[in-house]
Amino acid sequence: MNRTRLRNRDLTMQFVDETSFYNRIVLGHLLPANLWDPLPHFIQTWLRNYLAGTLLYFTSGFLWCFYIYYLKHNVYIPKDAIPTRKAMVLQIYASTKAMPWYSLLPTVSEYMIEKGWTRCFSRADEHGWAMYSLYISIYFVLVEFGVYWMHRELHDIKPLYKCLHSTHHLYNKQNSISPFAGFALHPLDGILQAVPHVVALFIVPTHFTSHLVLFFMDGMWTTNIHDCIHGDVWPIMGAGYHTIHHTTYRHNYGHYTIWMDWMFGSLRDPIEEEEEGDDGSKKRK
Repeated sequence: MNRTRLRNRDLTMQFVDETSFYNRIVLGHLLPANLWDPLPHFIQTWLRNYLAGTLLYFTSGFLWCFYIYYLKHNVYIPKDAIPTRKAMVLQIYASTKAMPWYSLLPTVSEYMIEKGWTRCFSRADEHGWAMYSLYISIYFVLVEFGVYWMHRELHDIKPLYKCLHSTHHLYNKQNSISPFAGFALHPLDGILQAVPHVVALFIVPTHFTSHLVLFFMDGMWTTNIHDCIHGDVWPIMGAGYHTIHHTTYRHNYGHYTIWMDWMFGSLRDPIEEEEEGDDGSKKRK
């Protein structure tokens, strides 16, 4: 019993040391030490997640918009399909207003990990690389399943849609959806759709740092799937699929892949073949 307690205490200290290390990396480069060092550990972690999330949002959003709307002007998106500046400003406003609340979820998840309440482990080689790969694969499946059903219920349960998810669906046309729309959600909506990342920690052993990386990869992914460019990389749930979701409301609820939509009958493929009409014009099938 004492040996188990000592092991749990050592593991807890490892997690606290890791989160403190990440706090120092982010906060130490962005803020003077006297502004954040006296703060409680939980507040430091929240501040780190908030600043890192905001930085990721603006960096990925601006770089991607600059690339597809200016450097590749008319290559990927026709001029009349480029989102208006007003639409992008509104999306940025909604996102920055919600970002402090979004940052609470990873902060709470790290607190629970530090307390030893989850099945997280600290070192990637602790279970062997084969088991690490298996655990990460199971983690992905759980997140895919959870995000799919959470997203679908946010549509199917009308009060949830009206009070929460409708905020995101203000942007439903190609010329109003931009990479900045990914975080333009009601704060509770954004938290609910990310909850599967945390629930998975209680089900499958998960490498702590990998969990954090995958959590923040979601931020970059949401930028990508709102650019309206269909990458056509099977089985990735790219922007072509997600644009259909914004226009039909009844299809393509998935996260990274199309598998859950395929399994549960809500998949709609964005690829439409063109056929030649009698008058020589092109028309969609």
